[in-house]
Amino acid sequence: MGILTSQKINDYYLRFKTIDVTFSRELIQVTGLNTNQVYLKCGGDFWPCVIFSSSFQGAKLVVSLKSGILQKLEKANNMVSVRYCFKYAEKGNPVTFFVNAKSSGYAPYGTSTDMALFSLQFTQRPPDDLIEIMGRILDARLNSAKRRDERIAVTPDSIRKLNIVSKESAIFIQGVPRHCILRDISFSGAKLIMMGVAKFLMEKDAALRIDFDDPRQSFLLKGKFIRSEAVEGRKELVALVMNFDEAAVPMGYKVRLNDYLSQSRLDNRVGADPPPDKKTAPEKAAAPQSNAAAAKTDWPSVDEIAPPAPPPAPAEAPEPAEASGGEHFELELPSR
Repeated sequence: MGILTSQKINDYYLRFKTIDVTFSRELIQVTGLNTNQVYLKCGGDFWPCVIFSSSFQGAKLVVSLKSGILQKLEKANNMVSVRYCFKYAEKGNPVTFFVNAKSSGYAPYGTSTDMALFSLQFTQRPPDDLIEIMGRILDARLNSAKRRDERIAVTPDSIRKLNIVSKESAIFIQGVPRHCILRDISFSGAKLIMMGVAKFLMEKDAALRIDFDDPRQSFLLKGKFIRSEAVEGRKELVALVMNFDEAAVPMGYKVRLNDYLSQSRLDNRVGADPPPDKKTAPEKAAAPQSNAAAAKTDWPSVDEIAPPAPPPAPAEAPEPAEASGGEHFELELPSR
């Protein structure tokens, strides 16, 4: 997770402060929430708890009633604090902080008589760490719909900034692994090159695997091929456009792409207005390139397309549930 400016964090807070985010298993994995280190503190004592959902204004926690929490709340005038703990690969130590809150009541959790769902209202703005962590998720969810078709060309520069392991990847067509080369990716689909005959591949169920580093993650993106393009002078190759099943696109993939697009937009703004005292030299026009040369540099060789068998597919990420309308965002409700 990159370092955000205070202006960006304030923007997250103003845009998303009322949206309640349910901590599903997928969201716990994406945010790095350490569930074993989350506690409710009241009157100097700590109670293990489960964060059911959270916003920038409050949270809902699942706590055992047998622990004596009700008596402590009464003595403390319902004043508590919540201990959050997140872990990141790029940071040696976990990110831990407390948020002061007041309990506004509780209700039975599902059919359980021992567990209760407590509603808490924060008494102050939460730390920037929580705003940044949850803001990135909500911003990625929003932009994955607004910028769903914005393509990112897979180049050495974008591979480095996105931390993609390699442009070479694997595509599973009706469960059979095939090697492919990534050409571009987006929130809603991808373009790739592989060996094959287009008419036998169109409308087939497929799953594209993309591997990332820092931290190491593999995402399996399900969808179908919707369009094919011939590769000039290379009859053994075909360029295929794939549409993802958007309901099954992992949130971690959305966050990766959104971080890249947001940083690219910021870089473009910074580079758009050079200082007035510096004159940039006019760029020399590139020499025209023949079609044959362009084809030679643009398309991979047969050896690139047909290496040894690709590694096995990783376990599929859990499919997120549909987000509810209004001001509430759910990926997957925990079972009650």
